Amino acid sequence: MMMLIPVSVRYRSKAFTLTEVLVVLIIIGILVLLALPSLMPLISKAKATEAKLQLEHVYTLERSYFFENSQYSKDLKGISFEQMKLTSEGGQANYKIEIIQADQKGFKARATAIVDFNGDGNFNVWEIDQDNKLLEIVPD
Repeated sequence: MMMLIPVSVRYRSKAFTLTEVLVVLIIIGILVLLALPSLMPLISKAKATEAKLQLEHVYTLERSYFFENSQYSKDLKGISFEQMKLTSEGGQANYKIEIIQADQKGFKARATAIVDFNGDGNFNVWEIDQDNKLLEIVPD
């Protein structure tokens, strides 16, 4: 005698239930929320690398300009520095670069964050001068 097995039992495969998947997602979410505050300083530090690299590039361009003209340039176009599009304008740059002072004796350039990386209300600011002295003026 042949036994009939229902179709739903015959083709049933092993899988996770919706409840099990939701429990795992909730646990992962809780772990991310617990880890996020400790990761914020690392995120800020990584983003500050952009400012440092851009200011070092400005320093190099200003030195070249000085050797050719015996003075430092007061604007970024004068040294052929092209500001990347800021994130607020649909680009990828997190820092606005500007030359705040320049004459025959020296220059000072500044990188100001347009994003508050850790949400504390402070926007990161870095400066560099003619002596390649790179300083973090406002930490984030």
